[in-house]
Amino acid sequence: MDLTVAVIAKQCLPGRVKTRLSPRLTPEDAANLAQLSLSRTLDTVRLLPLRHRVLVMDGTPTRRDAEHFTVVPQASGGLDERLAAICDAADGPLLIIGMDTPQISRHHVAPLLRDWSSDPAMHDAWMGPATDGGFWALALRQPHGALIRGVAMSTDRTGAEQLARLSAAGLSVGILPELRDMDYFDDAVEIAAGIPGTEFSCAVAEAADRTHGSPLGAGALR
Repeated sequence: MDLTVAVIAKQCLPGRVKTRLSPRLTPEDAANLAQLSLSRTLDTVRLLPLRHRVLVMDGTPTRRDAEHFTVVPQASGGLDERLAAICDAADGPLLIIGMDTPQISRHHVAPLLRDWSSDPAMHDAWMGPATDGGFWALALRQPHGALIRGVAMSTDRTGAEQLARLSAAGLSVGILPELRDMDYFDDAVEIAAGIPGTEFSCAVAEAADRTHGSPLGAGALR
C-alpha cells in the first residue's frame, strides 16, 4: 500500500542505549535487550505490505537490521525535532514507530492498514498510546513537521499533548492499541511475558537469572 514506515532507532552500544535498564542490568545486557527489541521490530515491519521502509538511525545499524530498509541519519535536536524532520522528508502517508516495543505485530497496526487501504479513509492520523503517557506510533496521511515540532517529549503528558495538537489542526485521529515501552527492566519483564518463547523473552529471563538474588536484582520478576 502507499505507506512509508519509518523506524527511529539508536545504535545498541553498551552505555549508550537503554541506560535506564542499568544498574539492575549490566550495560552489556541492556544493549543486548535493546538490540533484540530493535531487530524484532524491524522484522515485524518487513512483514507489512508497504511502499517503503526507512530506518532513521543514530549510529550505524547491523547489516541484518539494514536489510530491506533505506537507512538515513537522524536529524539533530530534541526528539520532537527529529520526528518532525522525518515528517518533512516524507512524500506520502507515513507511520513512525520506535524501537522500544518488541511486542508489536501486524495485529497492532491492522486498524490503520484497513483504514488507509479504503477510499475514502476514515482518519487523517493514527496514534498508538504508550502506558507511560507517551506514544509508540504516530501516523499521518499528510505528514508535516509542524504537527509534532514543539510537543514536549518524554513526559507523562506527551501522548495527550500530541493528540491535542493533531485535533487542533482539524485532523480526525484513530487510536491504536496501547502498548508498554521498554524503559525499565520491569517493563522488559512484562513485555517478555506477552511474547513467550521468543529470543527477546529468553534474553530477559537470562538477564533476570543473572540479577536475581542480588540487591540490584531484587524484585526483577515482580
